[in-house]
Amino acid sequence: MKKNALDFWVGLFVVLGFVALLFLALKAGNMSSLSFQSTYPVKLKFDNIGSLKPRAPVRSAGVTVGRVASIGFDSNTYQALVTINIDQQYQFPKDTSAKILTAGLLGEQYIGLEPGGDSEMLKAGDTIAMTQSAIVLENLIGQFLYSKAADSGANKPAGGAGAAPAPAPAAAGSDTAGK
Repeated sequence: MKKNALDFWVGLFVVLGFVALLFLALKAGNMSSLSFQSTYPVKLKFDNIGSLKPRAPVRSAGVTVGRVASIGFDSNTYQALVTINIDQQYQFPKDTSAKILTAGLLGEQYIGLEPGGDSEMLKAGDTIAMTQSAIVLENLIGQFLYSKAADSGANKPAGGAGAAPAPAPAAAGSDTAGK
């Protein structure tokens, strides 16, 4: 009898361990929020998507309203073409704007939607025209360094870095010229 109880508890512990591993695997793969609600696809075009990935959240006012379905490249406009699936329960105006944001300083990237004021709502297959690309940290650092180099170059005297201005020549016949 005691052996059966011990086997039961060990088996329960093993099953809970597998459930915990499954949960961690789904969380790491960004699949933990699988939704079986009906959705409608909307297209977006960005100049730069940064490190946005499929299944990234689409949020509005901090609430997850959808997911990134696919990311492609439009060879006509040379832009990234992102398709998002928005849950059917959330309707957005046609003049909604979208931007790629980062959760925290170096966190995952997601798409933020800001609703407009149009009375007509987005439908399946529509395109959101107003988009703002991701801010790439490397580009910001490069711009900062370039502007600092340009500033230090503009403030240098004509004689070179750290050169003192040349003394004014002494006038001929002055008292200090002969001494």
